[in-house]
Amino acid sequence: MDVLSDVVSTARTGRPHAALVTRSAPFGRWFPASQAAGFHVVLQGTCWLLQTEAEPVALGQGDVAFLPRGSAHGLADVPSTPMSDSSAPLSGIRYGDAERPAAGQPTAVMLCGAYLLDRSGPHPLLGDLPEVIHLPARVGRHPELRAAVDLLGTELQRPPRPGADAALPTLLDLLLLYLLRAWFSDGHSCDDSRTGWVAALHDPSVAAALRAIHADPGRGWTVEELGRQARLSRAAFARRFTQLVGRPPLTYLTWWRLTTAARLLRTCDAPVNTIAQQVGYTSPYAFTHAFKRQYGMPPGAYRSGAC
Repeated sequence: MDVLSDVVSTARTGRPHAALVTRSAPFGRWFPASQAAGFHVVLQGTCWLLQTEAEPVALGQGDVAFLPRGSAHGLADVPSTPMSDSSAPLSGIRYGDAERPAAGQPTAVMLCGAYLLDRSGPHPLLGDLPEVIHLPARVGRHPELRAAVDLLGTELQRPPRPGADAALPTLLDLLLLYLLRAWFSDGHSCDDSRTGWVAALHDPSVAAALRAIHADPGRGWTVEELGRQARLSRAAFARRFTQLVGRPPLTYLTWWRLTTAARLLRTCDAPVNTIAQQVGYTSPYAFTHAFKRQYGMPPGAYRSGAC
């Protein structure tokens, strides 16, 4: 897979959560910090996203707000509205709108939800994201993101239609991919950040090497071979890769192999030795030693804890 697809598939755990929410003014709801990455999409009307140490963000129809680190935040009709605490646990996918006001013209209709993320070994790409990603609605921009939002809004209407239980998790995964893709392409070029994952994915040479690593992590890559993928000399490639990614090529390769192994241990029943070979380790002892160094426990114990 490509880098962004790999990051999402590795970070996500369990099923996503989503609901259609309608609010009438005045309303104010505070969401405490969470391990989940939250999102809000304004389907109709307007509202404000509030944070403890940042300026309020006005959200209009079609705007998307994504909180990749699960930061505490609030939603309100206006910033001055008092907040009520929302400490209810995540409740999976909810059809219709159980919280729709009994009367009054709706001020905002929103698609709200969250993704459970594995925080034990997060990809550094996610660490480069800001506390809040705000993607304003713009005509002609990111049509695939708008299409995913429209489909999700339709599927969450009550009553659920046949196949909704299969369609919704897939649509929510698409929403996550599309909003991350939109953020990386929406003005966040190498001119904005000369180092970090934004720059790495926009650098043709480093991006080519990353694609090669992610396409075949079990291959016995050398710095010279990765440099050929990047069409750079060994020294120039190693220097550029380290500068943008934040770690040398083979260090990143090892980290990604073990991250991939952790995902396989969580999601499949293959023997540990098979997984070790799949990610490039011919020695089970070497794999166990490397895995324990990164995750603090041997592969078998990690798998037992993830079940």
